[in-house]
Amino acid sequence: MAEITRQMLRDYLHDALPDAELAAVEKALRESAKLRAIYKEVVEQEDRGEHTVGAIWRRERVSCLSRDQLGSYLLGAGDSELLDYVEFHLKTIGCPYCQANLDDLKKAAKPAKK
Repeated sequence: MAEITRQMLRDYLHDALPDAELAAVEKALRESAKLRAIYKEVVEQEDRGEHTVGAIWRRERVSCLSRDQLGSYLLGAGDSELLDYVEFHLKTIGCPYCQANLDDLKKAAKPAKK
C-alpha cells in the first residue's frame, strides 16, 4: 500500500475507505507510533472543526444522494442525468455512505425467506 496520508487518516476516522484500505490503515496504526501520533493530530483537528469549503462539503456530504434518489436508481427510473450522476457517485467516487444506503435498499427490496 502507498504511504498513508492525513486524508486517508481522516477517511479512516469517518469509516470512509474501502474495506481493504480500512484494514491496511488499522494495521499500520497498530505498528507505527509515528502514524498514531499523526492520527491523534487528525482527530484533534476534526474535533476542532475544520472550516474549509472542502471539509464542510465532506462533513455535510453535500454531494450525497437521498434514499429516494438511490431507490429511483435501483428501479432505473428518473432523469437520465441524475442516473448518470448516481452511477458516477457510486462507482467513480466510491462514496461509502451512499453505497451503504444502496445496499440497505437492495436488502429491503428482497422478499423475506420463509
